[in-house]
Amino acid sequence: MSKNVIFSSLVVLGVLILFSCVPLEEYRVKEEKTVKEEKVVKKEKVSVEKPGDILMIDDFDDGAKPNNVGGDLGAWDRDPADETQTCREYFTSEVKCGEKGYSMKIDYDVDSPSPAFNGYWTKLQHIDVTPYKNFVLYVKGDEKDGFTTQFKIELKNTKKELGKYYVKGVTSDWQKVVVPLRNFVGITDFSKMTEFVVVFEDRIATDRDGAIYIDNLYFSK
Repeated sequence: MSKNVIFSSLVVLGVLILFSCVPLEEYRVKEEKTVKEEKVVKKEKVSVEKPGDILMIDDFDDGAKPNNVGGDLGAWDRDPADETQTCREYFTSEVKCGEKGYSMKIDYDVDSPSPAFNGYWTKLQHIDVTPYKNFVLYVKGDEKDGFTTQFKIELKNTKKELGKYYVKGVTSDWQKVVVPLRNFVGITDFSKMTEFVVVFEDRIATDRDGAIYIDNLYFSK
């Protein structure tokens, strides 16, 4: 065999080795990135704030009343006598944000021939949240029952002031919703808070009959 033939064979072999290694190396890098991204997503499902930086209202981990500040909680209806609009709350361990405990399932129906709105409430026991900047909650929609992608939340104080905010973009995955307290327009004093409320309204609900889950309600610095 001539030297030219040997040299040509070596060149071809080198090219084959080169093209067979590069894609493999790139695939491994992408695979490692995917694993890291998945771990980050899992970590985002629970609060990353330090314990001293939050005031937990309810993590639902005991699966029972009262909430973490000693307040009562429950569902409410605009017209309890109207069976075409209802709301019920359930502690559930089947769907939760994190590895343990419970979340709160809110099953609502505002698909009524009459004006309809209802929701969920939890008492805040006159807590002082002036050291905090945000209100935080985790939320997801129930893929089986259906869910509205938007709903209203409210904060109230002893002065009977009410601040509201519209949560939008709800999906069937857990999402962390962070609302600066300044966005609750209408509240001028955060030193004595009385209640947190979830409101489903027939006029804005993208699905008038469904369910959402909430978890880890707290104020953060």
